[in-house]
Amino acid sequence: MTLPMVAIVGRPNVGKSTLLNRLAGRRISIVHDRPGVTRDRIAAEVEMDDRTVEMIDTGGIGIVDNHDLSGDIHLQIDTAIDNAQLILFLVDAREGPHPVDVEVAQRLREGDVPVFLLANKCESDSARLGIGEFFAFGLGEPLPISAEHNEGLYDLRERIVAALPEEVEEAREDPALRIALVGRRNAGKSTFINAILNEERVIVSEIPGTTRDAVDVRFMKDGKEFLAIDTAGLVRKAKLRDSVEFYAQVRSLDAIRRAEVVLFMIDAEHGISQLDKRIGSDIVSEHRPCVIAVNKWDLVADRTDMATYEEYIAKSLRGLSYAPIVYLTAKDGRNIWDVISVAQSLAKQFQARVGTGVLNRAVETIMNGPMPRPKHNNYPKIFFATQVTTAPPTLVLSVNKAEFFSGHYRRTIENRFREMLPFEEIPIRIIYRQRESIYHD
Repeated sequence: MTLPMVAIVGRPNVGKSTLLNRLAGRRISIVHDRPGVTRDRIAAEVEMDDRTVEMIDTGGIGIVDNHDLSGDIHLQIDTAIDNAQLILFLVDAREGPHPVDVEVAQRLREGDVPVFLLANKCESDSARLGIGEFFAFGLGEPLPISAEHNEGLYDLRERIVAALPEEVEEAREDPALRIALVGRRNAGKSTFINAILNEERVIVSEIPGTTRDAVDVRFMKDGKEFLAIDTAGLVRKAKLRDSVEFYAQVRSLDAIRRAEVVLFMIDAEHGISQLDKRIGSDIVSEHRPCVIAVNKWDLVADRTDMATYEEYIAKSLRGLSYAPIVYLTAKDGRNIWDVISVAQSLAKQFQARVGTGVLNRAVETIMNGPMPRPKHNNYPKIFFATQVTTAPPTLVLSVNKAEFFSGHYRRTIENRFREMLPFEEIPIRIIYRQRESIYHD
């Protein structure tokens, strides 16, 4: 059942993102003193008195964007207002009524959606004394709150719950799969999201750095609901211009950690850079299944072929040699659903478990097969193996001496396990256990 939607609107820097984070009880939107940080619609499911609502943070109304994205930002705001069952109109009690506030109030009065007028930043008596000026907006009594200091929000939660339709009671089920989209700037992540949804859900621009927050977007496939996490394009640390970009990078890395599968978007035309290699290392270190999505393939298809490009990827992203590759053109919607199908397959492998008998027969085959030459007559032996958990599949090997298993030896064992077990396209974790010591691979 569809969740009731509550949209937070207002001009820049009145505290919309802070309010969303407070109501959700966690950091979702980036909060910064600089106006215009939020551009897309940022959605979060929020529990309120046994009810679940979808809270939407929007860009600042009236914002003049430095990168000429004002029209796109306002389109996202308009969509949020049109789809909401309740609107929280935030104003700044310290500054008092602003001409942009007056315009917003007029627009909201003309609609049929209930509106709560919230006078934010009311942590001082002087600010509270001035909120009477907002009665002129014709939207009822302003509710004094301080999102930053968590004041007045208990009353606000009660009012939100009372104002929502009674028939919408059920919370959404957990998505069948959480997929994080990561990659360099302008690789096509937001274009991919919009193609999946067949709507302009996130802003797409040729201007690097358009996406700043990690945007959670739900979509349907074969009757199942999925969650895609669109992230800010990563840049080299030396090129981070300010704290907004820094926190955008942090959110991208967090998206990798909370996803079940990572979609690593590569720009086919520009190839694989040092930054792409760093992103690949981040995915490997978090032990997340990965689909390498080579986007904009139409721009290079006349100059190379898939076999050649796969060799190029294998040499450039050695740590992801097991990851499947899909070639697509997100702008035209070509092969976008193939990516989701591959992600589903990886998620199934990620949860796979093999029996002890099957695993130890694989160990016997590995130890009796071709292996790297041991150093200094230190012959590695595996006595027994067991799988202790999934996601990622984790194998514990009982061995004679853990230090006998060199890096090359360990990589060979890992690759052979992938060949013989149902883990051929995902990361696996191997623990070499010798007496009381545990060494992680």
